[in-house]
Amino acid sequence: QVQLVESGGGLVQPGGSLRLSCAASGFHFSSSAMSWYRQAPGKERELVAVITSAGGTTNYADSVKGRFTISSDNAKNTVYLQMNSLKPEDTAVYYCNALRTDWVGRKYSYWGQGTQDTVSS
Repeated sequence: QVQLVESGGGLVQPGGSLRLSCAASGFHFSSSAMSWYRQAPGKERELVAVITSAGGTTNYADSVKGRFTISSDNAKNTVYLQMNSLKPEDTAVYYCNALRTDWVGRKYSYWGQGTQDTVSS
């Protein structure tokens, strides 16, 4: 059974930091691309950061470049999102996503339950 369990969200003041974790189980973590998405009230869900399998290449939304860092620990089957210099507009529910490709090229997407991050003074 596939599970993605996020943790680390909460309330932080502008300029502060949060570190999100996503613990994965039930699929081959190290061969999957892992991503963080977010959805603010009244807005579409958007991609924040992605780290590819194997090579660990990372990509970020322009709005978070230089402030957020995605990383993964294959030994712990966990992906992280370090968020620094947080702004009120970073307030959203953050979701972990895993994209697995099987040996014939079929893709499977899995989602966590989300964790609320609020940036406010």
